Order: sequence, then structure tokens, then C-alpha cells
Amino acid sequence: MGLFRKKDPPRQEGRAKPFRFELGWRGMFGLVIVCLCLFLWMFLLGIWAGQTILLPSKESRLTPSGRMTKQPPTQSAPEVNPPPKE
Repeated sequence: MGLFRKKDPPRQEGRAKPFRFELGWRGMFGLVIVCLCLFLWMFLLGIWAGQTILLPSKESRLTPSGRMTKQPPTQSAPEVNPPPKE
């Protein structure tokens, strides 16, 4: 259907033809649907990752006896240079 197309102006030397991207209504609708699905997936993935990082699982909070603790036991770092024993 090149009969109804406008003729491109003659290009000047040294200038590249500008890039043109055209999308019809169906393509635009499909692009919107795909973007919504991607955003929903990223939102759900972010919720899952946030819950995993901020709220540890029950197994990691259990003591060896099987009881729940309020806070995990604190561990002190070993001393690098302990004082000499007399």
C-alpha cells in the first residue's frame, strides 16, 4: 500500500534516518497486558522475599529441646588476644 504513503524528504549527507517505532491498538493492548503481568509478578516476588528476610521460619527459632525462644541466643566473639594466665 505504498500509494498512500507520504514520501520521505531527501536525506542530507551525514544524517542517519530517524528510528521509528509504530504499534497498533492490538499491539498496544498486548503490551499493556504483558507489563501488568510482569508488575504483578514482581510485586508478589517482592512480598515473598520481604517476608522471608524479615520473618525467619519457625524451625530457625526452635531450641534443641523443641521449645520456642523469644530471641535467638547471643554469641560473643572469641577474644583475639586473651590475657595471659598466671
